[in-house]
Amino acid sequence: MTTSNVVVLDNGGGLIKAGIGGERDPSAVIPNCMGKPPSSKKWLMGDQLHSQSDLTSVSLRRPFDRGYLLNPDLQRDIWSHLFSNLLRISPSQSSLLLVEPLFNLPSIQRSIDELVFEDLGFRSLFVADSPSLVHLYEASHCPYGLLAKSQCSLVVDCGFSFTHAAPVFQNFTINYAVKRLDLGGKALTNYLKELVSYRAVNVMDETFIMDDVKEKLCFVSLDVPRDLQIARRPGKDNLFRCTYVLPDGITYMKGFVKDPNEAGRYRTLDGGAPPPSTVTKEDMDQHEVTEKPEDRRRIDLTKNEFNLTNERFLVPEMIFRPADLGMNQAGLAECIIRAVNSCHPDLHPVLYQSIILTGGSTLFPQFAQRLEMELRPLVPDDYQVKITTQEDPILGVWRGGSLLASSPDFEAMCVTKSEYEELGSARCRKRFFH
Repeated sequence: MTTSNVVVLDNGGGLIKAGIGGERDPSAVIPNCMGKPPSSKKWLMGDQLHSQSDLTSVSLRRPFDRGYLLNPDLQRDIWSHLFSNLLRISPSQSSLLLVEPLFNLPSIQRSIDELVFEDLGFRSLFVADSPSLVHLYEASHCPYGLLAKSQCSLVVDCGFSFTHAAPVFQNFTINYAVKRLDLGGKALTNYLKELVSYRAVNVMDETFIMDDVKEKLCFVSLDVPRDLQIARRPGKDNLFRCTYVLPDGITYMKGFVKDPNEAGRYRTLDGGAPPPSTVTKEDMDQHEVTEKPEDRRRIDLTKNEFNLTNERFLVPEMIFRPADLGMNQAGLAECIIRAVNSCHPDLHPVLYQSIILTGGSTLFPQFAQRLEMELRPLVPDDYQVKITTQEDPILGVWRGGSLLASSPDFEAMCVTKSEYEELGSARCRKRFFH
């Protein structure tokens, strides 16, 4: 079996990353969904949606819900389109390396095996989980680093549906020590939709637009009380105020940030004291006289735009403070501590020194810095804390899979179609140590 015959598929809840094993980057990165714009009569695949000029009020159907594959028929349609039109491969002459969510249910595993072998007809299958592939890629990236020498790391995967803190030892995820936070990119986008809809304009149906707002404008605060105070200031003293222009279908087909320089002003804070206010008491009084409170809160609906202030840091804050959303769960820092404490004490110092961040939600500016600030008081003083963010957190898992697919032992690790037909799904799955 040559590497060119191995298809590596990181089947995420939000994005599918797919390509040929041995290559550095995937050939296709498409949304794992089907959508129907109001202007179209038929459902479109994820890549076809991106070629549409107007993405307002798109109806979406996703095969994944809360992190697990619940609609195999929809997934089959998306995969068939992906393999025939984008990758242009023949499944009967290819092997598949599939990345599966941690703790996948046996009933879902059976339906995936059926999809791979019976519906699509792949020659053989290997199933991996994301933390072990991230560890493999990072260890091969720095062969003389602590991670490669100790063969041990703690992978923090902030994905679309949830966030995992998963210790990895000798390329195997330590399942009993994995801790999960039921918050991911989808929940953060939904929270941002609610905030903007309540304060400005109704965007509850605008998933793609609000994803874009979240990715371009949200950041992690290093001092929340201070930043909340700054966010209340009027005018230019409010370093967080910025404007996002919505598509109107005539002049603008896609939303955009009105003034990127204004959006980046928060970086001048640098975790220090807030900049001195340039507004005098007379200016404040004048401001109160000329602008009544009810005018200040009124939204001009003739303008196709809205302002963001404290929403920019309150949305990513949920990863660190889920209780603020009414969730009875620990924040990310405590999740990591619990995951490490579930492992053998000899591994603790190494795990704290080799924390790897992966997944799209770790791309928020200042994410790693804030996580280190939260972790340091909770970790014993004689242990070092070292957090590394992957070079590309969205593609990191796929690159690990590509590396594994190009290894000489890969063929022996796979389950073939004939073995599946003879032994069934449950027996074949035991080979993957999940």
